[in-house]
Formats: sequence, structure tokens, C-alpha cells
Amino acid sequence: MPEPQTYKNHTRWDPLWHFFLMPVLMLNVIFAAAEVVHHWGFHTPLFLWWLVLAIVLFLAVGKARSHSLKAQDRIIRLEERLRLAALLSAEDNARSKALTESQLIGLRFASDAELPALAKRALDEKLTQKQIKEAINSWKPDYFRV
Repeated sequence: MPEPQTYKNHTRWDPLWHFFLMPVLMLNVIFAAAEVVHHWGFHTPLFLWWLVLAIVLFLAVGKARSHSLKAQDRIIRLEERLRLAALLSAEDNARSKALTESQLIGLRFASDAELPALAKRALDEKLTQKQIKEAINSWKPDYFRV
């Protein structure tokens, strides 16, 4: 069982992604740029094309990653809207529609007991995601986020 999740340790690192794939792709771009400079005048179009492809590969992989994160954010938004509907009064639930996606993502870590007051505070004080997470006393872990 993983250690209990808190604000201080809730950031999720995917070792393959963060420490291998992205650094290698960045090194590929740097290497391609160095080859363009080093071999300028000798097959310049070919080396420029390799640089373009290295940049495109880096951006395409990064974009694919951002798509999966956006899908997770949409699921979190739906889960939190359902949770708010179950835990808040009709009046407070109607008011909760003004919560931003970022605020809802921050609220996902609040326990059911803490959620109603924290949602009201997030609306009243326009708290950021970070401020919401820091304000949580009873942390509800999310071990599935990648």
C-alpha cells in the first residue's frame, strides 16, 4: 500500500515519461540542431529536415500526453459535479456551477465532510487550485492520476 497521500506528496511522477521519454526527445531536438550547425553547407536541407522532424516528434508526443491529461480532468470535473450534487443543498449546488475546472480538480482531494465548506470558500474567496489543496485538512487520496 502506498504511503498516505498528502498535499506534500500528491504529485505523481511517471518515471518512464518524466525521466526517460521526454529527456530523450529533448536530447534528440538538441542533437538535430547541433548537427544542422555543425554540418551547415553540407546536406543542409537534409539536416534541417531532421531538425524539423525531431521538433515535430517532441511536440506530437507532448500533445498526445496533454490529451490524456485533459480527458482525466474532464472525468474529475464530472466526478466532482456528481459529488457536489450529492453533498450540497439545492441552493449551494446551483451556486457550485460557478466553480472553475481548476477549482474542481483541487476539490477532488477534500473529504466528503470537508467538501461543502471548502467549495463555498473557494467560490467566496476565488481560491486557486493550489490554495484549495493547501486548505484541505482531511485529504482524500487519488492514486490513479498519471
